[in-house]
Amino acid sequence: MKDTLLLEAQRLGLSLSEAQTDLFCRFGQALLEKNQVMNLTAITEPKAVATLHFADCLALLNFADFKNKSVIDVGCGAGFPGVPLKLGEPSIRLTLLDSLQKRVTWLNETLDGLGVQAQCVASRAEEFKAREQYDIAVSRAVARLNVLAELCLPFVRVGGFFLAMKGSAAPEELKEAKRAISLLGGETQELKEYPIGEATHCAVLIRKVRPTPPQSPRRFAKIKQQPL
Repeated sequence: MKDTLLLEAQRLGLSLSEAQTDLFCRFGQALLEKNQVMNLTAITEPKAVATLHFADCLALLNFADFKNKSVIDVGCGAGFPGVPLKLGEPSIRLTLLDSLQKRVTWLNETLDGLGVQAQCVASRAEEFKAREQYDIAVSRAVARLNVLAELCLPFVRVGGFFLAMKGSAAPEELKEAKRAISLLGGETQELKEYPIGEATHCAVLIRKVRPTPPQSPRRFAKIKQQPL
């Protein structure tokens, strides 16, 4: 895990200290151990964890300035991309948001044991009261972009960013979501591509240029049924 992480970080042009690398490996080991009794990840080979979880998330550090920023990870699951971002840039003030209490409890206990500070919150995104309080919102593999934008952009202050991690369908999802992004106060900046292992991954960078209208976010069932 350690050697693979260092190699992938180097490919991304990122530098990790010995202490940072140690924290990544300890978190990865805790993830794999807990995964034996709780469904946290389908990726269970240590090298794959380093590539497909850690390096994949660390790539976002190249696309926005995270230093000393307040960051919310919406639908964080087992802590991705939020935890790798925090380990890669310790100055981040991180909130991990997920609807499943047992995942949030595990994250809170694990990060506390590692000495990593983060606010871990069990709540649905549309019910968490933190409107326009964050510099950056991030999310990975939660929903299609037209749905995800309504869950994430309300958290971002004007002048901040929303970074959505997406796969090969990113251009199609971005085209589909352009109206929603605009209505929610966002403006698409770029579609970023980056190498992970043998694949090319994508991240959509959206800048918050206006306040989100007060009626958003709606209840999730409504968002999903009638995306903007």
